[in-house]
Amino acid sequence: MNLHDLRAALERVPLAQVRGRVTQVVGPLLEAELPRATLGALCTVGRGCPCEVVGFRGDRALLVPLEPIGGVSHGDPVEVRDEALLCPVGDELLGRILDGLGRPVDDRGPILTSRRRPLAGRPRDPLRRDLISAPLETGVRVIDGLLPVARGQRISITAGSGVGKSTLLGMLARWVDADVVVACLVGERGREVREFLEHNLGPSGRERAVLIVSTSDESPALQIKAPQTATAIAEHFRDTGRDVLLLVDSLTRLALAQRQVGLAAGEPPTTRGYTPSVFALLPPLLERAGAGEGGGSISAFYTVLVEGDDEHDPIADAVRGILDGHIVLSRAMASRGQYPAVDVLASLSRVAHRVSTPAHAALAAQFRRLLAVWRENEELVRLGAYKRGASPDVDEALARYPAMQRWLQQDPAERVPKATTLEQLADILG
Repeated sequence: MNLHDLRAALERVPLAQVRGRVTQVVGPLLEAELPRATLGALCTVGRGCPCEVVGFRGDRALLVPLEPIGGVSHGDPVEVRDEALLCPVGDELLGRILDGLGRPVDDRGPILTSRRRPLAGRPRDPLRRDLISAPLETGVRVIDGLLPVARGQRISITAGSGVGKSTLLGMLARWVDADVVVACLVGERGREVREFLEHNLGPSGRERAVLIVSTSDESPALQIKAPQTATAIAEHFRDTGRDVLLLVDSLTRLALAQRQVGLAAGEPPTTRGYTPSVFALLPPLLERAGAGEGGGSISAFYTVLVEGDDEHDPIADAVRGILDGHIVLSRAMASRGQYPAVDVLASLSRVAHRVSTPAHAALAAQFRRLLAVWRENEELVRLGAYKRGASPDVDEALARYPAMQRWLQQDPAERVPKATTLEQLADILG
């Protein structure tokens, strides 16, 4: 049963069946006398406002509303339901725009499918996952050449604000070799939704994509549900044997929404004010992506918005420990006009050795070595303190760096096949 059907059914429930009542409203939470309520239970308040039980305070249940709670008053009835939150799945979703609970928000009418899937899925058994072995071509030169990724890999894109992560996501959405794209925008500005559709996905990309949107003005609970909905939809396509690209922007705003709920529920703030429930939320969600069993995969890219360009932000650190690699975007590179502003030396793909030929791995290692030599000696070179001939490695880095720098840059409208990327890499390195 979806949320629309649930609300319609609840309107027909007689008042005698009500199991509790609202006693207090505190910030984004409702308190209710709700005997025998269980954690995670779905319930409705008043005339049908859907809520979820997220905790208890003494003998009171704490409810987080999934919709605006205007009109809720003290003493309003609360009804607990046995149904779990479900979202629609199937090919009927392709080209559609949904909210955080899987309801259509575009102007194309209802979604004509009877298939449903629980939002709160469980990660696949680790012993029943296919091994990661097939490369995933992204069309982005710096990723395919120096940070090769695989089908079923999960990787983060870490960046400060305004460094180009949305542009990079758009390049991936258009060019990654995948059957289906599931994109989730969490806590984004409202204007960015249409920009992502028109500029990043484009008409051709939209036909193979499902977009889940929960903007910053919506309730924290709805923002928390949006990535779960996106992951459930991606799981359905994976289970049908298809290769899925899952894009979530961003995990930081998901963490902020969970922190808001956790603080209101009385959790103690820990690192930078994040509550323990934030760090408990991430692993079950991120582990749901990955390779399937007997075919099908979810290749996932999650953005992490770091505060003050701090790579050691607690969310970035937690995500790095869970995923299979990370791509770091540099503000210094972006300010010099280098896009995508990928800091190669700070980035890592943990499965690169499995999807690279020996020749490709050798080229990538040589590129990294020369780039590291240049970084170490850049200040001396620019000050004129380095004399050519003092170090063969530095001399080689100086000779090749201009071509390397040009190769790292790529126009957002340009797709580069992986074969071309490797040819260019070999030419630059001689």
